[in-house]
Amino acid sequence: MAEGISSFWGPVTSAEWCEKNYVYSSYIAEFFNTISNIPGILLALVGLINAFRQRFEKRFSILHISNMILAIGSMLYHATLQHMYLVLLIIFRQQQGDETPMVWEMLLYIYILYSPDWHYRSTMPTFLFFYGAAFAIVHALVRLRIGFKVHYVILCVLCVPRMYKYYIYTKDASAKRLAKLYLATIFMGSLCWLFDRLFCNNISRWYFNPEGHALWHVLMGFNSYFANTFLMFCRAQQLGWNPKVAHFMGLFPYVKIQKPKTQ
Repeated sequence: MAEGISSFWGPVTSAEWCEKNYVYSSYIAEFFNTISNIPGILLALVGLINAFRQRFEKRFSILHISNMILAIGSMLYHATLQHMYLVLLIIFRQQQGDETPMVWEMLLYIYILYSPDWHYRSTMPTFLFFYGAAFAIVHALVRLRIGFKVHYVILCVLCVPRMYKYYIYTKDASAKRLAKLYLATIFMGSLCWLFDRLFCNNISRWYFNPEGHALWHVLMGFNSYFANTFLMFCRAQQLGWNPKVAHFMGLFPYVKIQKPKTQ
């Protein structure tokens, strides 16, 4: 903790990252790890507006909202570094407010990726809903450290075959570029995360902290946006909505569709 600055939230009771606590404000424990979630919130909001405006399926609106919830949960976690906080009259473990939405989000990605070819339409969302609820309860009662990481990696790996299938069946060059940006951001973000975790003892002695975990947040915000946009393109293609990747101001990608008049 920086000298001369008292903590509004009290002593730190949760895991700390490689950033000095309460340097810039007594209300924010890890300043850069907190504000670095803002790009993810804004990008999810852009995706949500686009999904509403073009009347995509509700699953994509929920997906963008889940991205926002995850980023907000991460902000609360890094701002307070407390095990407990009160949200909507429900007491969560602080770290759960960051980690549980991560799992819920991956379950939603699994649904979006696999549901088009799932013959029993009601069984998948029902199973994933109860699975997510059960995980939240268990994670609230038991601190899952390595177990959470292994579980999360498994969920991510389950998405890979389907994402690859979508990539090879997509002929549009702009859509393929979205998939490549998705891979590039998750690769660079993972390097930043690992660098911050593995070399924290050395970094803490540097005059300048590169804030690897904050960079992870920023890159994963873009990563989620690229993934969501790519999946929206693929789904629109499946439904015959004639999608194309447009660019706002010639730079920012989004999916533009043209539904048949009967729809």
